[in-house]
Amino acid sequence: MILVWVAKRFLLWYNICILSNEVIFLGISFEEADERFGYDGSLGAAYSQNQTIFRVWSPAAESVRLNLYANDSDPEPRTCHMMTNQNGVWETTVLGDLNGVYYTYTILSEGWERETIDIYARTAGCNGTRGMVFDPALTDPEGWQQSERVKLPHYTDAVIYELHVRDFSADPSVPFRYPGKFLAFTEKGLTNRQGIPAGLDHIASMGVTHIHLLPVYDFATVDEGSDNPQYNWGYDPLNYNIPEGSYSTNPHDGLCRVREFKQMVQAIHERGIGVIMDVVYNHTYYTGDSPFSKTYPHYYYRHNQHGYSNGSGCGNEFASERRMARRFIVDSLCYLAQEYRLDGFRFDLMGLLDTETLDLAAEKLREINPDIILYGEGWTGGSCPLEEYRRAIKWNARSVPQFAMFSDDFRDKTKGSVFDDRSYGYVNGAASGGMAWQMRPVLCGGVYHPQGGRSEHEYWTDSPCQCVNYVEAHDNLTFWDKLTVSMPGAPSEIQLSADKLGAAVVLLSQGIPFMQAGQEFLRSKPAPNGGFIHDSYNSPDSINSLKWELATLHRDVVDYYRGLIAIRRKFPQFRLSTSEEIRQTMHFDDRDDGVMPIRFGEELLLVINPLGHAVEVYAEGDVYADKIRASAEPLYHIDGKYICAPRSILLVKLAPKPAEAAV
Repeated sequence: MILVWVAKRFLLWYNICILSNEVIFLGISFEEADERFGYDGSLGAAYSQNQTIFRVWSPAAESVRLNLYANDSDPEPRTCHMMTNQNGVWETTVLGDLNGVYYTYTILSEGWERETIDIYARTAGCNGTRGMVFDPALTDPEGWQQSERVKLPHYTDAVIYELHVRDFSADPSVPFRYPGKFLAFTEKGLTNRQGIPAGLDHIASMGVTHIHLLPVYDFATVDEGSDNPQYNWGYDPLNYNIPEGSYSTNPHDGLCRVREFKQMVQAIHERGIGVIMDVVYNHTYYTGDSPFSKTYPHYYYRHNQHGYSNGSGCGNEFASERRMARRFIVDSLCYLAQEYRLDGFRFDLMGLLDTETLDLAAEKLREINPDIILYGEGWTGGSCPLEEYRRAIKWNARSVPQFAMFSDDFRDKTKGSVFDDRSYGYVNGAASGGMAWQMRPVLCGGVYHPQGGRSEHEYWTDSPCQCVNYVEAHDNLTFWDKLTVSMPGAPSEIQLSADKLGAAVVLLSQGIPFMQAGQEFLRSKPAPNGGFIHDSYNSPDSINSLKWELATLHRDVVDYYRGLIAIRRKFPQFRLSTSEEIRQTMHFDDRDDGVMPIRFGEELLLVINPLGHAVEVYAEGDVYADKIRASAEPLYHIDGKYICAPRSILLVKLAPKPAEAAV
């Protein structure tokens, strides 16, 4: 068997010529395949009660057989149907009601026959090996069609809260009925042991506008059939259009995962919060054995002179620039947005996707949901054969104006580089030496400001709606752990001040504020043998789960974050949507000590003091935030000289200036 496998592999590669990223397979380049076999009709299983039409695009196939199974585990198909070829599209129609029937394709290419799930399958059985035919209407919860998406005038009105489904409800300190499942989001009235609200009640109380869910499509490395499945973030895609089965109460029932995913979205929408789905179209978990390779070998992946290109750092990159690969991405996004009434998408390693595909996706998605939010990582994980000008990297942001990108400038200048644990930034030790000048551009949402200390050509965007500001995400150390490492020996109260200052910088800067779940109660990921875990993608629940007890222990910090969010939502000066508004509204008072007083017209004064000592402030008006508290209601009034405490902010709504007496 091994010799046969090796021989078939050799035969396959013998028929492939790779010149840079141009691939010739079986005597035809993939560019020519796009021209000769490109297809715009429906693909996948088109269900009706009377019949189901199956179509799969596979120009290199010699034959394709449809296999129908009674369930997700029978070793042999119930029936098989040979499909007919129409210019690279293989099709067959099966009469009768196939709702609940599982299916696969067996594709013969170059003498090598392999069974695969349909890449257009919309649900599946356990571990995603067989697709399932189903009637989507049967998965709609009661009231689903009335589930309202979130509508915001601008991206900068959003406050995004990043969350992993399993982290949300895995900790035993809260009695979730459905720990680790989609349905945990439907549970109300939950508290931790001290009676503090937990779960979705807590998130809703924070005032965030959107929950960003780490991957919830069907990923490869978690055994859905296990009673104690291992942990993974999910950046290992298997089936893009199918919800992850380990988050459902019955992964063997394809309807269950769809229905329960919708119930989760509906419950979040009922709180007035949007749902953003994390998508990973830049690579797949498997390469030669992926459903894409089994359907059309090599077509869906980029290549270099060594074979598969690996700009993702995960073994391959998806060739988004090819016609049918581009079509798959756009079709997938539109299906997910429509079927699950989603409010946005976050794109992993977006720099590996081409700008033309993303612009087309944005156009189609806005036809479905005009208020959809789109953003991602404007970088790659390694070298990529796609021409740089075509990539959706940060410096090409103007080519994808509907997409925001994470600001690594903001992240690293605020807290220090993520590549050096001990490095520090503006809020945790680097306030002097010109750092305040370096902070000005990031506080302005990455856009040009005449007081920003840079020339116009040094800015990567013209719009604050393209700039996602953050100091903590699932990658790298949590913000609290970063402060612990970068401020060795600092008393806890000083570290706490730095945390609150960092939160204020994120939530009161121009752009889109973003935070990881639990950041508001000082989430930490300690390593068992000391230190902290950077990327806990496969660490156990004991490391990754949200420790809801911390919401009690650090209640004052939670209240501070909540107050900052309320301030942002109250004052439009902190969520300006154009660069011109920013230039007209924001003014920096010049100081040479690292302190930044920022005036917003004649209405607001925000003083940021990262120093280890207090500074004097001269202002008259109502204070909304200081070192201790933040609130959408005034805390107290100051008149004249006032002290801004060390490592803190002071936000003052300035008293109106008296009108000059008439002469």
